[in-house]
Amino acid sequence: MRILQMTDFTKLNQPTGRTIYLDGREYLFFGGTSYLGLATNPEYTELFIEGLKRYGINNGTSRSNNVQQAIFDEAEQYAAQRFGFEYSLLLSSGYLAAQFVVKALSAEGELLYAPSCHPSLWKNQNPDVSGNFENWGKQTVDYINQASETSFVIISNSLDNMTPMRYDFSIFSRISKEKKVVLLLDDSHGIGVLYKDGLSLLPQDLPEGNIELIVVASLAKGLATDAGLILANKKRIEAFRRSNFYTGASPSSPAALHAFVYGEHIYRQQFDRLQANILHFANVSAGKCNLKSIPHFPVFSSQDTGLYTRLVEAGILVSSFPYPLPTDPLLNRIVINAHHKPEDLELLGRAMSIS
Repeated sequence: MRILQMTDFTKLNQPTGRTIYLDGREYLFFGGTSYLGLATNPEYTELFIEGLKRYGINNGTSRSNNVQQAIFDEAEQYAAQRFGFEYSLLLSSGYLAAQFVVKALSAEGELLYAPSCHPSLWKNQNPDVSGNFENWGKQTVDYINQASETSFVIISNSLDNMTPMRYDFSIFSRISKEKKVVLLLDDSHGIGVLYKDGLSLLPQDLPEGNIELIVVASLAKGLATDAGLILANKKRIEAFRRSNFYTGASPSSPAALHAFVYGEHIYRQQFDRLQANILHFANVSAGKCNLKSIPHFPVFSSQDTGLYTRLVEAGILVSSFPYPLPTDPLLNRIVINAHHKPEDLELLGRAMSIS
């Protein structure tokens, strides 16, 4: 516990990239959510600076103003095409986007929350749904089919990024065709990370039939863009555009959206590096510390309570906190990034074996 008590990483004045310097020592950093390394990528940074010079630091006017910068409409059209939806909407943050959609949908039917939904999806307070996702899904289908009401809104994260775990939403294909159901998914940790230019959901993961899909996401994680994204059909997005959440709020940084739109070639390079690093680390860490992971996702978790201390002593910093409750054992999360080098991953693998 000596290092845990003496080393404080909460007041840094530096980027949290591949390495972190503190008290004269360098630590390899395997944490955070900048999975693709775009937040500290020099080429991507230059695109952001180019956007600053073209559009200025920010745009403090609403989207209903009669004077508009072109990048906002351009980025919305681009995002819809890139991620396979009819239309999209961009707001200043993922939290705002999620709150906006939840409040809008709450007037359409009963809100049914999946276990462990992110707080941005809560309408007022924690819905406090726990348990196994698969069992919850079966119970939810039965509840909807047996209810006298006809309209429901199912709300969930697209995946569990903590443990991690994939969710299968195809079970909702069993919902009666007489019901009207909206499936709202938060894909903040999966969008552009598991699959190139795609969501974390494959077609077979999603329900068929009378289910309307809406996806919200914070682009600030893998895609290094401080903006909230809403993906939906044309009718839904046109209705959202009329809301004061959209017309009254200042938009995200135009410079960030410039980098998002024109940096796809950099993203693709970083995506390939990330996936190669995930595979390499899976090989060098096989059988160590009871790691839990899912294919293509850069998070590896372990409930080995001594792992954090051993790694810090070896000059490696990972995330470590009790999960899911404050009284639960420590959950250590090793996050692989595109900017890690093969020797970083091998060093981490060796350090995990030290007792």
